[in-house]
Amino acid sequence: QVQLVESGGGLVQPGGSLRLSCAASGSIFSSYGMAWYRQAPGKQRELVATITSSGSTNYADSVKGRFTISRANAENTVYLQMNSLKPEDTAVYYCKAEWYGLRWWGQGTQVTVSS
Repeated sequence: QVQLVESGGGLVQPGGSLRLSCAASGSIFSSYGMAWYRQAPGKQRELVATITSSGSTNYADSVKGRFTISRANAENTVYLQMNSLKPEDTAVYYCKAEWYGLRWWGQGTQVTVSS
């Protein structure tokens, strides 16, 4: 069982920045594929960004050029740097770990973009 704990959410003005963190348990974190998802009220959960065990990244079109996913294997942590935030980025952000078809989710962290 892998435990994931997200942090770093909060209230930010449009155009601002936040960095989300997701700390994972376990000794083989470097083998996990990691991803960030988000879910806005009344909407389905959507993929935001992914990073493979080798460091390859992929982004949703809506966040390309604004968000950056990265990982620090020595710290068992994946990050999501979010810049130029927009009100439509408001959502609960979830971290996911995947390993050979097994998936684990964090509890989520709220991000609110509002003036």
